Amino acid sequence: MRTLVLNAGYEPLAVVSFKRALVLVMNEKATVLECVEGEPVWAARAVFERPAVIVLTRYVRVPGARRVPATRRGVLRRDAFRCGYCGGAASTIDHVMPRSRGGRDTWENLVACCLRCNNVKSDRTPQEMGWELRFALGAPRGGAWTVRGTERADPRWEPYLALAA
Repeated sequence: MRTLVLNAGYEPLAVVSFKRALVLVMNEKATVLECVEGEPVWAARAVFERPAVIVLTRYVRVPGARRVPATRRGVLRRDAFRCGYCGGAASTIDHVMPRSRGGRDTWENLVACCLRCNNVKSDRTPQEMGWELRFALGAPRGGAWTVRGTERADPRWEPYLALAA
């Protein structure tokens, strides 16, 4: 069981275990917004509902320059697991400007790619192949990208993650 933690301004901060969330609620550092029905937690003196979404009682300042690192999983997720060249199902990533020619591991140079297109493109640029990218490349936007663990989101989290997008 995992719990979505929202800042006092209702922006997503983190995904924590339900035990950690329950400790925050019991110490009055957070309040429960959504809970899992039918699965109570039995304590020595009380019964608590399992929290699915909690909000902190005090605002926590988040560093402004929170960059999302470019990872294989992140690139595939950003491109919705679709090949940037043919639109098919992507299972790998490709450097638009090949690494052998100085291409870097940045959001602007990485694209989701199917194995076929990746092998055909090889060590060339899309311009040399006469190919065009199907979408613009760049770092992902939205609060859901800065919170780890939201790729397997609970359906109860959707309204709160949609606010951050």
